[in-house]
Amino acid sequence: MSVFQQSRRTFGKKSVLPTTHSNSAANLAQPVLFGLTRKQLSLIVLVVQNSTLVLMMRYSRIVQKPGQTMYIASTAVFLAEVLKIVACLVVMRHQQGTWDKFSAMVRKEILGRPGETLKMLIPSGLYALQNNLLYVALSNLEAATFQVTYQMKIMSTAVFSVVLLGKSLSRDKWLALLLLMIGVTLVQSQSMSSSSSATTASAKDEILLAPQNPFIGFMAVITSCVSSGFAGCYFEKILKTSDTSMWVRNIQLGISGALFSLVGMLAYDMQPIVEGGLLQGYDWLTWVVVANQALGGLLVAIVVKYADNILKGFATSLSIIVSGVISIYLFSFQPSGVFIVGAMIVMASSYLYGIDFSKRFQGRIKPL
Repeated sequence: MSVFQQSRRTFGKKSVLPTTHSNSAANLAQPVLFGLTRKQLSLIVLVVQNSTLVLMMRYSRIVQKPGQTMYIASTAVFLAEVLKIVACLVVMRHQQGTWDKFSAMVRKEILGRPGETLKMLIPSGLYALQNNLLYVALSNLEAATFQVTYQMKIMSTAVFSVVLLGKSLSRDKWLALLLLMIGVTLVQSQSMSSSSSATTASAKDEILLAPQNPFIGFMAVITSCVSSGFAGCYFEKILKTSDTSMWVRNIQLGISGALFSLVGMLAYDMQPIVEGGLLQGYDWLTWVVVANQALGGLLVAIVVKYADNILKGFATSLSIIVSGVISIYLFSFQPSGVFIVGAMIVMASSYLYGIDFSKRFQGRIKPL
């Protein structure tokens, strides 16, 4: 007798079957920390990670204390990859339980399968490019403008999912993507029309760096979105064609990414590194940005399994609002009416893209 048959209960002519959906929903609704459910915690983690990474990275790139040297972005990208590898190794050690099992798994899955690591060269190279472009974008765009424009990765991911993974998109999703493009265009109209000027903050003995080019920032975001979409779909295709652990894949991805980051760092920033050192300009905020970029993605990957597409879309909308509000007080950002309308359209499109209307209305419409 199967487990399913054993769990079936019969009352007269009616049978009651266990519903995994209701059980999982009940588990998600149970408080797990400070009275918050898994879904609520997932929402908070997604909003905090999305907002704080952008705001801290923006602040670290435009605010300097007198006499402080600006840190080199390529070194931060490289150190984030190294930290990501260390974090994944720590998780693997915890999962294996003993050092013998852990070392055996490392020898078998990582050192013993170099071909699998080579598969990660394409996505890791694109992720390394994306991470470097994020620093370029946030050095030239307001945090709120970046948050809204960066949602174009939904468009690139959708297109590459059709091309690489053979997925099909409904008319509703294409409409959501069209709204996304309209919203981003409206948001960028304010960014392009606004002129960058030097701003001082003498009260805190800090200065805002003057050279900011919104066009360069916009092109960096768009390129980052395209690379993110292709790399994400390519990585998903690899994961679906193998049973390798997610942590092993992230280590393989991190090794390749660290290699690409190291090559880029030495190729473009060798001279300033030799003159001022690898960690020149680093302070506590820089290290927080590096840790957030390295560990934040892993943390989001863990909590995403408790968050459906609607919740992720809602978290994206909240992140845009949080970034916009904080930018007003932190960076003296002044959103125009066009920016607000564009941001609302982007938030609505992100939410609509995550809704499957065919399933939502399935069973509600009775056949004639």
